[in-house]
Amino acid sequence: MHRPVPGAPLLWWTMPMSTPKDEAVADGAVLCQDGRKRTPWAASDPLLREYYDREWGMPVWDETGLFERLTLEGFQSGLSWLTVLRKREAFREAFAGFSPDRVAAFTDADVARLLADTRIIRNRAKIAATLNNARATVGLRERGGLPALIWSHLPESTPLPRTPDEVPTTSPESVALAKALRREGFKFVGPTTAFALMEAVGMVDTHLLGSHRRGCSGMWGSDGKRLPTAGLPALLA
Repeated sequence: MHRPVPGAPLLWWTMPMSTPKDEAVADGAVLCQDGRKRTPWAASDPLLREYYDREWGMPVWDETGLFERLTLEGFQSGLSWLTVLRKREAFREAFAGFSPDRVAAFTDADVARLLADTRIIRNRAKIAATLNNARATVGLRERGGLPALIWSHLPESTPLPRTPDEVPTTSPESVALAKALRREGFKFVGPTTAFALMEAVGMVDTHLLGSHRRGCSGMWGSDGKRLPTAGLPALLA
């Protein structure tokens, strides 16, 4: 998810990599004060650590949850993920709990309200893209829906990174997903953003092999292959 590569939207490397009492270990993970190993970006701040331990990489199947994460990944582009996390509750309030139906009905008055809301990231293009993507999400329901479209790009295998440098920023599936979303009218959805979304919602597991969260989604074997028991919900099958 978070690597210092040109064009990557997740700029964690601008932040401290660990607290003074955390220790980097040979496998690329960071041994934190609680005795657990984490990827470096998750050891840099308590809020990031909580997000990493409780949410990042766990499967998200529902439309609202996927729309929220797609929206936040778009707003994060060019900024740090920590900035987005700190504003997440304000985003939820400002964008009606990320209900696609409610956001799709936003008017020019709502856009003005959002541009005046200092609690969120006030980028006109990203706000316009969010309204557009909400309408695209609603329209997509008659063709299977957003969850089915996103999860149809689930790969057969996942990366096996030992160090942050071994974590990819795109994949053939993320390229295909970005193209599919754009065909449906979505904006701010390039291959790198699509891959970050796939990481966040459990479609790939890029936890470092030494991390205590590796395999937390229950979808992948130790060899990186998708487990036979990791079936999709009936809605997405």
